[in-house]
Amino acid sequence: MNDAAPHASSLVHWRLIVTGRVQGVGFRPLVAVQARQLGLSGSVGNIPEGVVIEAEGTDAALAAFRAALEQEAPAAARIDAITVTAGPVSGATAFRVVPSPSQGGAPALAPDRAPCPDCLAELRDPEARRYRYPFTACTACGPRWSITTALPWDRGRTTLAGFPLCPACQAEFSDPADRRLHAEALACPDCGPQLTLRASDGAEQATGDAALRAAVAALREGQVLALKGLGGFQLLVDAGSETAVARLRARKQRPEKPLAVMLPDAGWLDRLARVTETERVLLLSPEAPIVLVGRQPGDPLATGVAPALSRLGLMLPATPLHQLLLDELARPVVCTSGNRSGEPLCIDGEEAVARLGAITDLILDHDRPVARALDDSVFQVAAERVQCLRLGRGCAPLRVPLPDHGPVTLALGGHLKVAPALALTNEVVVGAHVGDLESDVSLRRLLGEARALSELCGVSVDRIACDRHPDYASTCLAEGWGTPVFPVQHHHAHAVACLAEHGLHGPALALVWDGAGLGEDGTLWGGECLSIDVDGGYRRIGHLRAFRLPGGESAIREPRRALLGLLHAHFDGDPHALDASPARALFTPYEWRTLTHALARGINAPWTSSIGRLFDAIAALSGLRTEAGFEGQAAMLVQQAAEAEGAAFDAPGMPLEPAATPWRADWGPLVEALLANHAAGASPGRVATRLHAALARLAVDAARAGGMDNVVLTGGCFQNRWLLEQCSDALRKAGFHPLWPERIPPNDGGLALGQAVIARRAAAPATGD
Repeated sequence: MNDAAPHASSLVHWRLIVTGRVQGVGFRPLVAVQARQLGLSGSVGNIPEGVVIEAEGTDAALAAFRAALEQEAPAAARIDAITVTAGPVSGATAFRVVPSPSQGGAPALAPDRAPCPDCLAELRDPEARRYRYPFTACTACGPRWSITTALPWDRGRTTLAGFPLCPACQAEFSDPADRRLHAEALACPDCGPQLTLRASDGAEQATGDAALRAAVAALREGQVLALKGLGGFQLLVDAGSETAVARLRARKQRPEKPLAVMLPDAGWLDRLARVTETERVLLLSPEAPIVLVGRQPGDPLATGVAPALSRLGLMLPATPLHQLLLDELARPVVCTSGNRSGEPLCIDGEEAVARLGAITDLILDHDRPVARALDDSVFQVAAERVQCLRLGRGCAPLRVPLPDHGPVTLALGGHLKVAPALALTNEVVVGAHVGDLESDVSLRRLLGEARALSELCGVSVDRIACDRHPDYASTCLAEGWGTPVFPVQHHHAHAVACLAEHGLHGPALALVWDGAGLGEDGTLWGGECLSIDVDGGYRRIGHLRAFRLPGGESAIREPRRALLGLLHAHFDGDPHALDASPARALFTPYEWRTLTHALARGINAPWTSSIGRLFDAIAALSGLRTEAGFEGQAAMLVQQAAEAEGAAFDAPGMPLEPAATPWRADWGPLVEALLANHAAGASPGRVATRLHAALARLAVDAARAGGMDNVVLTGGCFQNRWLLEQCSDALRKAGFHPLWPERIPPNDGGLALGQAVIARRAAAPATGD
């Protein structure tokens, strides 16, 4: 930071460049107020780098102004640096907020924010001009990233550009004493967006407040409502109605995966959940994310909201529209993504009719366009820290500073939970969750979001980073981009993403535990111990002992197959031992014969070192789940059983086999003990706690073998908060420093950050003549 100030005795001129999150947070209006209070003249405006201030006054006034910028910044702002340079006095007589230049820049813009207390009070005040107006906003709250079409942040570069301000709004926009001074997203019933209620075929049924009241009535009657939120459509039903929830599940083809619940207000929290103070603060934050919390026994929600699970995903209203609807309905609603299974969010009315018409009864639409799809962010509290599980509305885009400079690199993630990232000169911008690439619609959405990042930042992409798996749709997309492609190993990306978030390079040890990722040797990795060097390179120094997955991808959907593969390896293929094992009862004679023959011959039975698949196998062994209704379900039930059991049981470790290079963690003694537990009728909770205890011991043994202080815990398995807490506690007690992803997801939603960092540091590919 350059804080050298001029020392003239009369008027002097300072040019201040403020970088960080200073656009879309009410920073310019506050600057104008502060400057006028101190008798300064000049201007403030947005620029690609952040905000530029031209200020003239006395040395004392400018010094006070400089201090006030940091001390009195808006709550949503984050100031990274203030650079001050002297310049010639221009003789300005007033202080103005000036238009921004027409050029792109790094998106320092704040994410979307839930309604502030002032706007909520207006919403409920019959005397207020914006009474019951569902699109009210001010400098402290409202849409930001979801409506941005270009940068820097100005109304003309948002989807509100087609809504000219009425005289009353213009007066507020220009009034230095008004909280809507230069609030680019402001609107009112006279000049702003309007609601329209449509039938599932798109036919208009009502507009304005009548549309809102009719939507509430439909929810009371048990109907499914598609509502256009900040970042796209959501599907809503009465969360207390078993019939309505079952209807939504059947139409959306989502039989078991838990559904998020939106509450009218915080007063409902203690009725539904056991909420810690940290969780409560997170729920009430302006980001208004979904937060995973413990379910209260006997809560009034339909059992179909989160069948067989002890945790709920709760959230509070994220927009004035949601708040108005919930105020009138006065009961919680299921609020889930507006899409068909395997597809991304719908973001406009025509798309909603085409893709949601068979799911919903009514569509509550409006005419403010959505610039980019934004699913709700998802968080939990684990190991006494807040952990992001999905980066979306309220949190995206996320900027991660880097200590070095490098080429502009676009990263596309993997295949599941995809989110793009863009590495600029000295930072990475991580985009919002797109979803699984199971359809052409999803792939097109990823392409659009990836292009939008580079266009908004005003840069040309030098490199493309992707996963090493050749069959991923994101890999094929990268190869067709026309830019040098840098494939990155899956688990290496996970590890470096976590280090980058924490501002570290290495050396570090990384325990990367997940479902599967293609390894350098062509097998499916997932129980990895990686050594990360100071330059971010890696070496695989250890892994879980591998076993085969009969049926390949089918084993991911059927935990019983993972158990069969595990026991086949444990008994070294002995058919008699297998026939006498607990796995035999889980298959028909035909299935058993087919799969055991395939295992014996290695046909469609890839090797895996995945701890995610180990969880699946133990879920099947303990009777918790033999076939999965959604990704990660079996592991969630194992976690839940361990948490319910509470006390940890001693468990055999997974001894490292140092003779092998890399070493192997042998799960044989653990499996032998768990088979004995099963034969003795042990509860699923006892089996689950022994698995977690064994993995915590493995974490410490691996750390000791690696010999590094920093130990990264990442990969989808560390969404399991019980596992994270057991491993991190054990590592601390053993003298290590564990760290894990907190602001980015530990699952594949964080892959692109690691890919971008690795690819930008890689040597340029050789070129021929």
